[in-house]
Amino acid sequence: MKTALVIEDNEDNMELITFILEENGFRTLRAETGRKGIDLALHARPDFILLDIQLPDIAGPEVLRRIRASATAARIPVIAVTSHAMAGDREKLLAAGCDGYIEKPIDPTSIIAQIRRFIGEDP
Repeated sequence: MKTALVIEDNEDNMELITFILEENGFRTLRAETGRKGIDLALHARPDFILLDIQLPDIAGPEVLRRIRASATAARIPVIAVTSHAMAGDREKLLAAGCDGYIEKPIDPTSIIAQIRRFIGEDP
């Protein structure tokens, strides 16, 4: 069973995302702040990370940079899950090192297929 780290500060989004993941056979770890997310990424080494871009303490791109700078977590797939849907945002996040990009509000019927595609599993 694969483990997902969900870094998300909005309680409703956290509940929805983790519920969908768990219903589809994934274990979940939760981080409500960037700092906690970095710590869990480096020490728990999840199979993949869903990263909100707007966090209360450290911006998502900086969280991503710190994870990518770590020898222990650098290769963990990171998928941005964000309401940042302006022109060019997707490309900027992918260029910064994200392996995928999912827009909020999430679509519960398609998010698992998107995640599986980004982590290299057949949907």
